[in-house]
Amino acid sequence: MTKEEILKIVSQGESLTVEFKGEKKSPLSDHELYKAVVCLANGDGGLLLIGVEDEGRITGARPRHGNLTDPLRLKAAIFNNTVPNLHVGVETFTINKLDIIAIKVTRSDRPVSTASGLYIRRVIMGTGKPGCVPFYAHEMDSRRGSLGLFDLTAQPIMSVRWEDLDPIEFERLRRIVKQYRGDKTLLDLDNFEMAKALGLVVGDTEPEHPTLAGILLLGNEEILQRNVPAHEVAFQVLKGTKVEVNNFFHWPLIRIVEEIMTQFGARNREEEIMIGLFRTGVPDYSEQGVREAFLNALIHRDYQKLGAVHFQWYEDIIEISNPGGFVEGVTLNNLLVTPPKPRNPRLADVFKRIGLVERTGRGIDTIFEGQVRYGRPIPDYGRTTESNVVVVLRGGPANLDFCKWVVEKERSGRTLSVDSLIILSELQHERRIDITHAMKLTQKTEGDVRATLEHLIEDGVIEAKGEKRGRIYHLSASVYKVFGEKAGYIRTRGFEPIQQEQMILQYVKGHGKIKRGEAAELCKITVFQANRLLTKLWKKGKLLRKGQGKGTYYVLPE
Repeated sequence: MTKEEILKIVSQGESLTVEFKGEKKSPLSDHELYKAVVCLANGDGGLLLIGVEDEGRITGARPRHGNLTDPLRLKAAIFNNTVPNLHVGVETFTINKLDIIAIKVTRSDRPVSTASGLYIRRVIMGTGKPGCVPFYAHEMDSRRGSLGLFDLTAQPIMSVRWEDLDPIEFERLRRIVKQYRGDKTLLDLDNFEMAKALGLVVGDTEPEHPTLAGILLLGNEEILQRNVPAHEVAFQVLKGTKVEVNNFFHWPLIRIVEEIMTQFGARNREEEIMIGLFRTGVPDYSEQGVREAFLNALIHRDYQKLGAVHFQWYEDIIEISNPGGFVEGVTLNNLLVTPPKPRNPRLADVFKRIGLVERTGRGIDTIFEGQVRYGRPIPDYGRTTESNVVVVLRGGPANLDFCKWVVEKERSGRTLSVDSLIILSELQHERRIDITHAMKLTQKTEGDVRATLEHLIEDGVIEAKGEKRGRIYHLSASVYKVFGEKAGYIRTRGFEPIQQEQMILQYVKGHGKIKRGEAAELCKITVFQANRLLTKLWKKGKLLRKGQGKGTYYVLPE
């Protein structure tokens, strides 16, 4: 690191990954130093700066007693006083004749304590500022689960016996396998063999104890409340400030899924469109997409954190949330492309084998497709935090012309990919799209996105305008015609180059001069395209170029 980087970090203040320890009033004890390092290691890792006060004022670090002024000795001291031993990076800086000790702490995949056995972790406190709190055993399991190092649902629950499981839930499980075309070989097994095959019970020749996944699927309400107190699902229907339905369930998971989807189906309205001689239903919400989103919440929730999985139905949106943030490696920017990483692998595997969720593990595609195939906005995960995953599915009237067009495409054998549907859905609302925005929406590489766009061009669905960085895409005339918006095509495509040239010349004649930004606004094109157009007119001798850089403008020849 450089002094400039240190000063920039100090100016930004403390955060989850940056902690200041001042020594102006009193020296920092070794024990407090080890606590601070452990706290960061049990969080997201980060940087500990000794010699900086909490408010960001640099006051300097005091010489460490016991030969700790040497970075190597300080590293050794931290290594020997943490369990398991932590390797840290130590650097010293002198800023305005004041010393700062910078200790780089990497995040630990295992819980770390001080040599005295203290476990703490770094969090945002109720005050909104970062701080250290106790790190409890169940939180350690949750952390390991989010990192993919521990599967809570695969652990046997020793307080529950095989005999405690509900025979009715076994029958419900078999019915689900038949209904959703799951692994049919399960149906030929007796209850123990089926549970063993699914990892719902431990025991080689005789059943012993069910796993957490076992009691979540096969336990009764009493067993679940006693052994999994965090398990709860809420189904709420809200209109304005009025709560019409407010049901909370502590049932086994498959029973809850059936109940929630029954209530959803009873309220999910549907319009019909005629396609040839056939009627096709267009629902307010895609049943497959909503079911997948709800099942994701059950599979990925943290069963050690208090809080319910919420299925909240507002007037024009459905919001589904679950305790536990994204697992390690999953972010808002890679949801559509990251490999499947369930927080609870055993439970996820069971749901796939019985047919409830997408067997490829790409259920997120089903959620997105359920929205965009009806011309609605893509699912919104923007309200997700470190402690909760939230997805918002927007309903409201569907674009029936778009739905009809998609179905006709599919019936003609030209199935549209999820990426294509995402791009087309965006074009309905924003009219134009460029390669950068398409990459952001689909989360694919530039090469993949260009291939999708070119395929849509070849299929006559979209058209391209401009070149290289200024290239933009919009719906084709034939698609606008299907949507009954012939004028919309003209507005979206904009003016032809010869028209743009005449508009610019008329503008300069009336106003005396024109700049790139003015030309871009006048012709409804990008600044890059406007610059090329003005340069073209200059080379033709129709305009004179004046000024330099940002001050460049164009006038008519004298």
